[in-house]
Amino acid sequence: MSDIKSEYGWDPSMGISLYDKIRQDMKLAMVNKNHAVRDTMRLIMGSFPSLTVAITLESGKKTTRVKKPEEITDEDLMDIIRQFIKSEKTVLEYKNETTSDYLNLLHCYLPKMATQEEIEQWIKDTVDFSAFKSPMQAMGTVMKHYGKSASGDTVREILKRMGTA
Repeated sequence: MSDIKSEYGWDPSMGISLYDKIRQDMKLAMVNKNHAVRDTMRLIMGSFPSLTVAITLESGKKTTRVKKPEEITDEDLMDIIRQFIKSEKTVLEYKNETTSDYLNLLHCYLPKMATQEEIEQWIKDTVDFSAFKSPMQAMGTVMKHYGKSASGDTVREILKRMGTA
């Protein structure tokens, strides 16, 4: 699995879109005859038709159309990958297992999650708790800053600790 992490995966600092990296990695997996990676990339690419854009026809009727490749954003693809991760975790839970190569590969294509220490430090440096009746009211501010790179459960736990401290 260590060779997969070094050879495949994506990070926003790479300077390439996630869409292009997935296509590139699928080609590389085909050349290297790495069936697990190839099939995972095909699975992700098979979900592209689920990405749609709302449009209005000349008749005024509202409908949707599939996004063109240049319209697909990294966030769209990260949402697809998160759905696959959630599904795989459910399967692993049913099998009483904790991880799989498939799950590890999917995680290689998501940006690194913010650590508890990073979140805690940002809260201490930025959030003015005097503006809130309860520390938990700062949750919206913190989640707005971190977006999907921080777990809501982690932020809630940190805010509860800071509220009792």
